[in-house]
Amino acid sequence: MDVDQKHARVSQGEPVTAQPPPADAGRSPQLADRLDGLLFFPVTAYAPDGALNLTAFRTHVRAGIDAGAAAVFACCGTGEFHALTPEEFAACVTAAVVEAGGRVPVVAGTGYGTALAVRFACLAQDAGADGLLAMPPYLVTAGQEGLRRHYADLAAATALPVIVYQRDNAVFTPATVAALARTPGIIGLKDGLGDLDLLQRIISTVRTDAPDEDFLYFNGLPTAELTGPAYRGLGVRLYSSAVFAFAPDIALAFHRALSTGDDDTVTRLLDGFFRPLVELRNQGRGYAVSLVKAGVRLRGLDVGEVRPPLNEPAPAHVEELAALIDHGLALLPEAPGAGA
Repeated sequence: MDVDQKHARVSQGEPVTAQPPPADAGRSPQLADRLDGLLFFPVTAYAPDGALNLTAFRTHVRAGIDAGAAAVFACCGTGEFHALTPEEFAACVTAAVVEAGGRVPVVAGTGYGTALAVRFACLAQDAGADGLLAMPPYLVTAGQEGLRRHYADLAAATALPVIVYQRDNAVFTPATVAALARTPGIIGLKDGLGDLDLLQRIISTVRTDAPDEDFLYFNGLPTAELTGPAYRGLGVRLYSSAVFAFAPDIALAFHRALSTGDDDTVTRLLDGFFRPLVELRNQGRGYAVSLVKAGVRLRGLDVGEVRPPLNEPAPAHVEELAALIDHGLALLPEAPGAGA
């Protein structure tokens, strides 16, 4: 099936199964070399009746790529992976791949137990994804050997490179991460835990125990910009930006300032936008997703509400978010009066 045919079927909301990728598709050096810049985690769009709105989703993905995203991470935490059926997941990943058109890599989420994680991984590969973000297993708190086997089995199931997401019930010892780094197909660790002492020991252990592996590290905290300077102190420069989904201009300005050593802009945006955003986000459960989705709607794209069990932010919090976005835009270096 060519791209035009796939695009036509995606436009009609049909799930699409692509032909298996070529033997060299999805190899880790290809993806690892392309993950250089700001990583975009789009929300998943729903219609008023709760069904997928693939037209709005494609618009959202396309706008993010046009704005300067270095990669699209589709159907991950911000994209409500937990709320999607396998068929919806396949349709969204396919739509993201079509919109990317090879300009940037598309990484798809996967999770639950090993069997379901493998199933979602195969769907992502069939859809043409370039890699996988492996979220924690569902519900159980497993030992280190069980976690290692889970991710090793997932990595062996497809040709797609795997980034392992550390958070919640998937927290690793340095030795386990070193073993994962030596596992074929596993290329990196996204840290959503925020324990910098542990992360430093992980980086050091991988460096000594797996010296031949070019292992990647990502700051995966909900508003990663707030801890960006601290993570850069450990050598971790890649991060996922939820803000990019609704305010790419602010996210890109911060990323540029952080990368070039523009400390004045970094401080101004941290103090005036990102810290207040985190304080607002912490006022409601699930706001790491629902507040982002509200932000996308505030910027003019109707992506619908979150699905249960998440709930929408309180109206007062949405108003506060709107004012904060306006304030953040006014703080940009090119904005009139910025830095005053």
